Amino acid sequence: MSVTQFMPNATIHLHQGDLPDGISLGASVAVDTETMGLEPHRDRLCLVQLSAGDGTAHLVQIIPSRLGGHGADCPNLKRLMSDTGVVKLMHFARFDVAILQHALGITVAPIKCTKIAAKLVRTFTDRHGLAQLSRELLGVEMSKQQQTSDWGARDLSPEQLAYAASDVLHLHALWSRLEALLIREQRLDLAEACFAFMPARARLDLLGYEVPDIFAH
Repeated sequence: MSVTQFMPNATIHLHQGDLPDGISLGASVAVDTETMGLEPHRDRLCLVQLSAGDGTAHLVQIIPSRLGGHGADCPNLKRLMSDTGVVKLMHFARFDVAILQHALGITVAPIKCTKIAAKLVRTFTDRHGLAQLSRELLGVEMSKQQQTSDWGARDLSPEQLAYAASDVLHLHALWSRLEALLIREQRLDLAEACFAFMPARARLDLLGYEVPDIFAH
């Protein structure tokens, strides 16, 4: 089942269970996730947000069988997330890749992460959150009021859907600004190497190598 919600300058499509057949989001898709918490082995994946950067967000609600859904039986979403011909734009990809790989049983690649990009070129600040970057680089104000709401509910509120969509609607524009800064500072190759390592970094996290970090002394 799909539900459409309109908000100023954006359209939100909520799909319960999977993306519709035949949908195309282009060569690069912005991706974010909402979960019950920050521990992939404990906290379930509830929502996957997607946007082609065209002012439209597609939200896929992952509903477990006990709540009347099909859980991780979402072949269209899995196909898109594992498609090596489609770049996935994320902010703090380390978590999103880990939860997607754990919940869906796939490898998510290729990836570009705006948080890593920001940390590589904005060394004059420690403010690398999505809201701060959107404000400073795009002039876009983002509300984080719904960030800690209950994403496991069977019915999500209009406010939750608007918040979830906002996390992907501007990622293409943000990546464009950050890519230009990476090129200016001659760190694009380093960023790309970090992005290529992300699926393996996520697997290490899922295996428990987050602490201690195997790259530490």
